[in-house]
Amino acid sequence: MVLQSLGEAYLKRSTDARVSLHGYLVGVGMTLLPTVLACSILTFNNYSNSFPWQQLLCGCLSAGLFAALCRWIVVPVSSYPNYWENGKRALFLGWAFSSGTLLAVYSRDYWTFGVYICYLSFFHWSEYWVTAVTNPATLRLSSYMLDHSPEYHLAALISWAEFWFEALLVPWLKSYSLPIATGLAMCTAGELFRKLAMITAGRNFNHVVEHKKRTDHVLVTSGVYSWARHPAYTGWFAWAIGTQLLLCNPVSIVGYTLASWRFFRERIYEEERLLINFFNQAYLDYQRTTWSGVPFVRGYFVRV
Repeated sequence: MVLQSLGEAYLKRSTDARVSLHGYLVGVGMTLLPTVLACSILTFNNYSNSFPWQQLLCGCLSAGLFAALCRWIVVPVSSYPNYWENGKRALFLGWAFSSGTLLAVYSRDYWTFGVYICYLSFFHWSEYWVTAVTNPATLRLSSYMLDHSPEYHLAALISWAEFWFEALLVPWLKSYSLPIATGLAMCTAGELFRKLAMITAGRNFNHVVEHKKRTDHVLVTSGVYSWARHPAYTGWFAWAIGTQLLLCNPVSIVGYTLASWRFFRERIYEEERLLINFFNQAYLDYQRTTWSGVPFVRGYFVRV
């Protein structure tokens, strides 16, 4: 039911969503299709030297697919010049995803970093795309969350530096299967849970804290919101820690856990203070029966 409504919304509403999707797919194709072409040519050179036309056919097919993808984004962007900034960001994220895929497939020692780049790319792109489909009124370029905060950028840079420093000096540290498998599970589950929360909330979800109640703002308590008051934060928290488990970054695992927990504790406290003001007793009742969504975070409670 949720997927059906999501598809209907996509078809009806948003040029932003189409441009973003097209740009992302072209970005993916920028690296992956030429690589498929190169690998196919090498394969035919090794096994089919007597059939050079097969190499030509493979090249034409890959080039044709990439040209089709390019046309798919050029047409909507050229028709709506104001959408270039959107398409540019989606293109970059798609290129990052394809580059991460290649690293994950072809690198024996650093494949986890490639998988991490894929998760990171998809997280940021899907933040924008899901917002464009479910709540276009609040859509901004900042919905990609690429400029979330200086602290977010610093944390990412520190985790990258830690990974490569340890991978080069103590490579055995990056080969433990248990944290890698746990990280993969947490990243996947966290991503799905957050996006399901965004879809369930629909127009009631916003990337920024709303200090004034809108006339169409309603309290959502169904679906994943019956399990947690802030399921989008639950998913993001799990995803953030999972990325560092995937990279086997012992320092960043601790740092990300503490920094993320502190951020969500403060954010939930601020949001719930406003939500109680918006919905009064309805939110107080919901608050008493439903977990906050982040471990050891109580939220804002009114003392009686």
